[in-house]
Amino acid sequence: MVIDARLHLWNTERLHYGWLQRPENAAINRTFRFADFRSRAAQAGVDRAVLVQADDSAADTEAMFEVASAHPEIAGVVAWVPLDRPDEAAARLDRLRARPGFAGIRNLIHDQPDPDWLRPPVGEGLALLEQRGIPFDVISVLPRHLSHVPVLSERYPALRMVLDHLSHPPLGEQDPAQWRALITAAARNPLVFAKVSGLYPPEEAWTAEDLRGAVEFAFELFGPDRLMFGSDWPVAELGGGYAKMRAELSKLFDQLAPPGRDAILGGTATRFYALGP
Repeated sequence: MVIDARLHLWNTERLHYGWLQRPENAAINRTFRFADFRSRAAQAGVDRAVLVQADDSAADTEAMFEVASAHPEIAGVVAWVPLDRPDEAAARLDRLRARPGFAGIRNLIHDQPDPDWLRPPVGEGLALLEQRGIPFDVISVLPRHLSHVPVLSERYPALRMVLDHLSHPPLGEQDPAQWRALITAAARNPLVFAKVSGLYPPEEAWTAEDLRGAVEFAFELFGPDRLMFGSDWPVAELGGGYAKMRAELSKLFDQLAPPGRDAILGGTATRFYALGP
């Protein structure tokens, strides 16, 4: 069973996604439906997926649950609640927990103007996730975002977190020293996991070799039982497409023993998100 732990779908005729309006995202500023994913997943040998929010809105969350209810291949939904409005977040979480497939919460913290987003109301929202045992997807685009993770681990010791995209390791000629130090500090908490997803080297003709340093470091740091594969599709269209992302990552996963490979390709996501059959 192969599970894509990082899938997005969106309908630009129905909802407005502000980040899609940026010039660098022009190629994916269009509707991507479940059928578009299913055809690619079948060719890539992917069985199921976790659908992850792409907008901080209740409308985006509702659209994801509509897809999940119609397609059993969607194993879980990582939704949105306003963590900076804890009273509203609590009410929304109570409703979400009653919905089949609800798997976790994410906020687009990297789109906040202040990278020090841990304001007191947000802390109250994160405490709600900890108290209810709900996982939190962490988008750590900037080093400052990643540096918050050990702080969160100390404040909310029972909060399970997963770092999207390995917290954006520098690829190509960039120095990985700062990223390595920060993600090592984050990984000291055994409840911090990471997704091997969204890794796009600057060269168009990139291969697995361009990812090897970052991915093998993650193998050693987290171990396969705290890592999960994610395509980041359809954003992956900007980095060569679904098939290329799956094929190149598989070259790195295949060097692991079968139990470790199976964990990254589905077992870890199943445990972390408590995915049903």
